[in-house]
Amino acid sequence: MNGIRPVEDVAGVILAGGKSRRYGKNKALVAVEGVPLIERVADVLGSVFHRVVLVTNSPDEYKHLRLPMFEDLVKGLGPLGGILTGLSVITEEAGFLVACDMPFLNPALIRYIIRIRGPFHVVVPRIRGDLETLHALYSRQCLPALWKFVHAGEYQVFRFFKEVPVRYVEEAEIRSHDPDLRSFININRPEDLMTIPADP
Repeated sequence: MNGIRPVEDVAGVILAGGKSRRYGKNKALVAVEGVPLIERVADVLGSVFHRVVLVTNSPDEYKHLRLPMFEDLVKGLGPLGGILTGLSVITEEAGFLVACDMPFLNPALIRYIIRIRGPFHVVVPRIRGDLETLHALYSRQCLPALWKFVHAGEYQVFRFFKEVPVRYVEEAEIRSHDPDLRSFININRPEDLMTIPADP
């Protein structure tokens, strides 16, 4: 930990509920630089947070991680369902939620996002207008708005942001911790492994 205390009022939450259709097999278990994607994600979150949980509908595939695992409370909602489940099962004030296919998460950037949350219910990076909703902090206070949108049949994550206070983390802020934006590289297809930039 290098003397840095783990964050205790926020939990790390990994979402591994996707069907990996574009990859053709479970991409969470695909190795990048010799380490499966999901293990890379779990290692980084474990270095930041006192507790890390996994939201997955196929827990048998991840027993080796020895993490608390939870299936979606409502199946078939995509990422929104994972966020809903993650926030429902943690006891901390908030969760930092990430997808399982991001091999270069940056602990300094994650800690920055946690540090600036203040009164906001969501803290989400915004890069060239695009929101990184699966590399973001969500307060448990989002749960009423999330349930409202689920019952309304609206499953796009960013749409519920209009219901809660949101802090957008702009590109200049992000680059001060992650100059090359490597945190947001994700693996969707086998060919993506061929285009991963070398370490700076």
